[in-house]
Amino acid sequence: MKKRSKRYKTLVQIVETGRKYTLEKAIEILKQSPSVKFDESIEVSLKLGVDTKRSDQQVRSTFFLPHGSGKQISVVVLAKQEKAKEALEVGADEAGGQELIDKIKSGWTDFDVLVATPDMMREVGQLGKILGPRGLMPTPKAGSVTTDVKGAVKDLKRGKIEFKVDKNGVVNNCVGKLSFPMNYIVENIESFLYAVFKAKPISSKGHFFRSLFISSTMGAGLKIDIHSLSLKLD
Repeated sequence: MKKRSKRYKTLVQIVETGRKYTLEKAIEILKQSPSVKFDESIEVSLKLGVDTKRSDQQVRSTFFLPHGSGKQISVVVLAKQEKAKEALEVGADEAGGQELIDKIKSGWTDFDVLVATPDMMREVGQLGKILGPRGLMPTPKAGSVTTDVKGAVKDLKRGKIEFKVDKNGVVNNCVGKLSFPMNYIVENIESFLYAVFKAKPISSKGHFFRSLFISSTMGAGLKIDIHSLSLKLD
């Protein structure tokens, strides 16, 4: 018989199987869970009522977390000389042209977001097999293909994040750190939900939000009672 850790046994005692929680109660439970040696992220998993096989039911957009994600976002900019210089001036971790493209071709993807100017997209297209599976491909819809590299880098550094639905109709995003005050986590999650709701495709019928779970990096996944949310959704 598999031996369970002390941490696992504690989690089993404080989490009720099958129960739906209010958002505040779920966060309270995550905060009461046995601590680990790092500041855990808070993750949200939202199942949507969309058919992802249909092109008109793709859900993808960007928004600002009111209190940030608590993560240091690494931003790389692909641009020619002057634009690359502008990006570095406002905090891009790396910026450049062909030298960075060659570096990515060799397998380097040690960054969170890739921004590119439109005149670099032909070269960026060659990196699709490397960037695509990692969700790093720049897109105009996400604001990561732009001539305003200074604005893009500033926005990303102050908490602008992207969300998109996966093939199973689920949107997964980090919305903060477990160490954040309760109200910060609630406000971040509510902002996330509102942003996703605003991106609802016109062709999506019925309930748009099907289920909602929150978890911490090492904690349990807790199902949220969507009807208990203060936001007016669906």
